[in-house]
Amino acid sequence: MKIAVIGAGAMGSLFGGRLALAGHDVRLVDVNAPHIAAINRDGLRLDLDQGVSVVRAITAGTADAFAGPVDLLLVFTKGYHTAAALAAAAHLVGPGTWALTLQNGLGTGERIAAALPGVPVAIGMTDVPADLKGAGHVGSHGKGHVRLWSQSGAVDPALDRIAAALGEAGIEAHADPEVATAIWEKVIFNTVMNPVAALTRQTVGGMAGHPDGRPLAEAILGEAFAVAAACGVAVDQARVRAIIDHAWREHGPHQPSMLQDVLAGRATEIDSIAGQLAERGAAHGVPVPVLDTLTRLVRMMNRAG
Repeated sequence: MKIAVIGAGAMGSLFGGRLALAGHDVRLVDVNAPHIAAINRDGLRLDLDQGVSVVRAITAGTADAFAGPVDLLLVFTKGYHTAAALAAAAHLVGPGTWALTLQNGLGTGERIAAALPGVPVAIGMTDVPADLKGAGHVGSHGKGHVRLWSQSGAVDPALDRIAAALGEAGIEAHADPEVATAIWEKVIFNTVMNPVAALTRQTVGGMAGHPDGRPLAEAILGEAFAVAAACGVAVDQARVRAIIDHAWREHGPHQPSMLQDVLAGRATEIDSIAGQLAERGAAHGVPVPVLDTLTRLVRMMNRAG
């Protein structure tokens, strides 16, 4: 497949690099000049559980450095950059192009559909961990998977082709018509991990090992599950807890993306994650004092930074 990764931070570079290693024609689209230069000069370094690989069959650049069309736009940019990033990459779209969002938060598919009218959109979630270790250098340790389906809800063979391409790259993936529920479950997972990590500067293992970590997680879960129920989303509470336990057990050194953003001086996606849950809870009359407090604290930190 010809694939353009829109947003080549930690996750975008990891997915793009692994897809390139599997033989796909990948271009990484970003605006991070040092990262782009390092990849084009030295290749993309991937530190994985299987060892270290340097991916040289890959190119990076701003959107105007590439010509289309591509088969797939794989969108990893921050939610608040989606519209601008896709406007810049619109020339990569052709008659057969699909867009797949594996971004964090709620409402990602709607944002892409609005930015690229007429382009079929797949929504998805992934729990694959990734850390940007430096320009042209990404690490990932521990297992994860991808679930995806069409934004419209329609069956399409393209969904299986996309999942197969990810599978070839060593990323477990499958088409799942219940992915919207999975996205909610990931938002809840991210709300447990990301704001707390951003505010305390703790890794996943640091939060898990602190005596206040698990009680705080339970307080967040209680509110988030109540919001999901009020919105008519049948999240599997046991599965969410199992995913959190797995992360605490297997992803100890990982810095959640919101912590990475804070450390790098970037804005966070708090409004798409905890902020969305707090907003929807308030709209349905669900008490969300913990979610609201976390959201406000991270917003204040964004402004202070």
